[in-house]
Amino acid sequence: MRINKVALAVTALLAASQVHAAGFQVSEHSASGLGRAFAGEAAIGDNAASLARNPALMATFDKAQLSVVGSYVDPDISVKGSSAMFDATDVAPAQAVPAMYYIQPINDQWAAGLAIYSNYGTGTEYADDYMAGAAAGTTHIMSVNFNPNISYRINEQLSLGAGVSFVYATAELERNAGALGAIISAPADTQIAKMEGDGYGFGWNVGALYEVNENNRFGISYKSKVKTELEGEFTGLTSNGEVDGTLDLNLPSILEVSGYHKLTEQFAVSYSWQYSTWSDFGDIVAESPDCAGGVCLEKKEDYSNSSRYSIGGEYYLSEVITLRAGYAFDEQAGEATLSIPDTDRSWYTAGLTYKATPALSFDFAAALIAGKEITFEEELQEGNHATNQTFTSSGDAYIYSAQMNYSF
Repeated sequence: MRINKVALAVTALLAASQVHAAGFQVSEHSASGLGRAFAGEAAIGDNAASLARNPALMATFDKAQLSVVGSYVDPDISVKGSSAMFDATDVAPAQAVPAMYYIQPINDQWAAGLAIYSNYGTGTEYADDYMAGAAAGTTHIMSVNFNPNISYRINEQLSLGAGVSFVYATAELERNAGALGAIISAPADTQIAKMEGDGYGFGWNVGALYEVNENNRFGISYKSKVKTELEGEFTGLTSNGEVDGTLDLNLPSILEVSGYHKLTEQFAVSYSWQYSTWSDFGDIVAESPDCAGGVCLEKKEDYSNSSRYSIGGEYYLSEVITLRAGYAFDEQAGEATLSIPDTDRSWYTAGLTYKATPALSFDFAAALIAGKEITFEEELQEGNHATNQTFTSSGDAYIYSAQMNYSF
């Protein structure tokens, strides 16, 4: 068994959501949160989607509530090489990101809830005849987090919450010959590798909420890292037909600290600091007893812990309309490569809530995520030798999100 497949799958997992979140992190958990750039998410708790950030917020609900969210992410990423044949435009296709949350108060102290959403996912599509096709081809990754939670109100000020996570992920990857075609006497668009696989892992999360009074509160939450084992099938130039393999993937832990302050009857501010332990990701090591020494492939990665800072404002225009705006700065997590053109990015967001009835409300939001242009080098095979090519990656993304909230 040769496990180039699983390493390719993980490289795939790193490959495209970088324009709108650090590494391959997904942040589009709610439309209400997007409107304020996800500032204050561990402290506000304005609808059931708050389950994605802090389970302790369930203690503030006196009625059951369902929130359903749909987000549309439209990236515009371009890569320029040291020569025109390595240029690529629009390499990240648009993606839909759904989510669902339900909170059920049990009594004055206890509440339970279920969150179904994604923390990680990606997708890129380079042209089939792209000259660097062996390093950058077609990649699709989806992960889903099934996350039941409970909360307990200790007193009027302090509430605690906790949950467990079952994370399921699927991966599909294709790589083409590109410049390697000159070595294997094949067209540049010849498929040289294809991988499909899936895996799962378990994690946990905790949170706390401290309410100074009805207008001021602070929240903190922590999501553990999740070790996910990918299993898949690989077909490529280095394999004898279809082969199997496994690889352990460590998804980072996330710490978030938030505050919310209603300064006047009509205006409130919120802020958050989020810290992701990308150093937990580690190297990519594919293993099988059928490989020499049990290791089939090892790929070094250079990831560092990163922070996200956000601030937002809300204006309560009337009893039925709330307006929002926000700004966030998202730090680069990984050293940039063709498959990981990660960079610093700034979020500019706006949104609103419309309360149609006492039980039914709708949230809408939009965001511009501006990525910093970044230049990096990558080793590519050209003809019968390898050369270092210089690339420049740039791009923005637009996110549009809608959400329905219904209280029972």
